[in-house]
Amino acid sequence: MDDLAPVKDFSLLEKKLRIAFKNKELLTQAFVHRSYLNENKEFKLQHNERLEFLGDAVLELVVTEYLYKKYPNYSEGKLTSWRAAMVNAKMLSQIARELDFGEFLLLSRGEAKETGKAREYILANTFESFIGSLYLDQGYKVCQKLIEKIVLTKLPQVLESRLFEDAKSKLQEVAQEKVGVTPTYAVLKEWGPDHAKHFRIGVYFDQELAGEGEGSSKQEAEESAARQALQNKHWNEYINHS
Repeated sequence: MDDLAPVKDFSLLEKKLRIAFKNKELLTQAFVHRSYLNENKEFKLQHNERLEFLGDAVLELVVTEYLYKKYPNYSEGKLTSWRAAMVNAKMLSQIARELDFGEFLLLSRGEAKETGKAREYILANTFESFIGSLYLDQGYKVCQKLIEKIVLTKLPQVLESRLFEDAKSKLQEVAQEKVGVTPTYAVLKEWGPDHAKHFRIGVYFDQELAGEGEGSSKQEAEESAARQALQNKHWNEYINHS
């Protein structure tokens, strides 16, 4: 699509990753934030949220398969907490920064000025979108190879620094071991404009509401809800205070 060429030079990213997309539109779409379309209504591509949905699933499957095969003697709960630390927003935004994804984002002028947590979540979501676009363009094996190269190489850091000991992962591990239940999360309420959303999320053990939490992202609210559930269940000793 020639009219997109001046927007960003995605060939630089392709060279960095040593991947040549067959469908260049898919690669571009992975970096289109919803806010960009509000200011560029003639832009021919959609935003990246559907690709993010797909990429999230591909990323989880690759990481899950890797952990399952590499650690045959570890419990579901432990592997789940390790996986969560590998695919959370903090880790994915770190990886996206290392790959200079920020240079290729298509954002509104207002969103482009955002820093801190807001930019962190945009970068993490964009990384998932990129994996979704890569999956559609190149298939599972190429995604698997890339994820093993740039995501799973972070596993030693996760284990050494015990980054898996966040409240959400710990709640899942403890709940599975103590009561045989995998916690689920649901949005109870959300408010605010797109660029400054706020969420209240509940964590459930089957039908039981075990805890609630709020945050400026779903992940932040889920972490808060998990911490509350650990306190409500008097499982405080399982929270990492370091």
